[in-house]
Amino acid sequence: MFIGRERELKALNKLYGSSKFEFAVIYGRRRIGKTELIKQFLGDKKAIYFMGIESNAKLNLENFSKNILEFNTGIRADTSFSNFQAALEYVFQLAENERIILAIDEYPYVARSSKSLASTLQLLIDKYKDTSKLMLILCGSSMSYMEDHVLSYKAPLYGRRTAQIKLLPFDFEETCRYLANMSGEDKALMYGAVGGTPQYLLQVSDKLSVEENIKNTYLNPISFLYEEPTNLLKQEVREPAIYTAIITAIATGASRMADISTKVGEDTSVCTTYIKNLISLGIVQKETPYGEKASRKTIYSIADNMFRFWYRFVLENNSIIARGAGDLAYKRIEPYFTDYMGKVFEDISTQYLWELLVTGKSPIEFTSLGRWWGNDPRTRSQTEIDIMGEQDKNSALFAECKWTNEKIDLGVLETLVQRSELFAYKNVHLFLFAKSGFTKGCIDKAAELGNVTLVTYADILKSM
Repeated sequence: MFIGRERELKALNKLYGSSKFEFAVIYGRRRIGKTELIKQFLGDKKAIYFMGIESNAKLNLENFSKNILEFNTGIRADTSFSNFQAALEYVFQLAENERIILAIDEYPYVARSSKSLASTLQLLIDKYKDTSKLMLILCGSSMSYMEDHVLSYKAPLYGRRTAQIKLLPFDFEETCRYLANMSGEDKALMYGAVGGTPQYLLQVSDKLSVEENIKNTYLNPISFLYEEPTNLLKQEVREPAIYTAIITAIATGASRMADISTKVGEDTSVCTTYIKNLISLGIVQKETPYGEKASRKTIYSIADNMFRFWYRFVLENNSIIARGAGDLAYKRIEPYFTDYMGKVFEDISTQYLWELLVTGKSPIEFTSLGRWWGNDPRTRSQTEIDIMGEQDKNSALFAECKWTNEKIDLGVLETLVQRSELFAYKNVHLFLFAKSGFTKGCIDKAAELGNVTLVTYADILKSM
């Protein structure tokens, strides 16, 4: 079942419709659905699809040659081109009179085995771009390779691409489409546990409860997800042990560099390098208080829900899970699930605010959203705001998110009002996001203030 990716498919089809040479780069983390996106786009179009393998140039060239010749003759021949330049030039020439797509999947495998491939492509693009109707797609899972050797201004192919797509995990709305048969609350819980990576969602059944799904995946020693984070790290980095220690430190509460360094037992300079790589992989994110570009208040958090859940709950219970005690492991996890969901609900609420903006329904036309934390001089204590976004120097929104079974009361609204007054904005709009609704006192006060929007989780689901 293929879901989502409407914007990406629309962009690719627009390129296809131009009838001139196009060169699209598609990249993103493993399991994110790049290959499925390409296959969905290709459909019944005239296309040569080739997936590189982690082997030498000879074998990749032989496979590439077979794909080309089968496309042109309909016969799976054993004949091989003499080199990649001859093979590629043949394809460029085929496309001089008709629209043809050449999609090279896992391009880094091919390029690493044939060091001159990028320069060869550069040469042929420059030679045929004005006469060929080829649509070239290069796709890769190695984020660093694609960014450094394809997209970077130092790369031979720089300036040749006509489009690039960095494929990201599904957002909450797209994830809910896959989890169609689950209750509203269970959709949020599964999004919090698995995230929006398509390959991970495939391990989940929307006909089972959250508890059953977690037991079948994370708490099952033979499941795909049981060792997925460590397997993924082994594919992407050279020293997975240190990366594991850093991710574990962050997932279990260490957010500042000094705290992470202490927990891991490595110098901050060492941790900084590893964290930078984790950020490029989309596993860790760096945050500063909203509006502060460079700050000593910088914190780090896990960006990917699957990694966050696994390192928060699975790793520490690994010994009993390996012994088949999934029920016991779940009993240990369950009491902390609501607290864990707090950050997930902030993410869902942030996505809701962005949707209001793009549909013209936001009372504040903000340019970005983020968390804020800092000192409250009135109380001389640290305080924080879940979400804020600025339109200009005079206008901003502030939001508080609560994933609890109790209704949000008046005190939460009053606290948000007080925190918004730490800033000098004249036009302020407040949002309260609640899993379970609001007390009458809170509703009445919001109506009295006139600049407050109360949003329940049910409202978010209805808006999708």
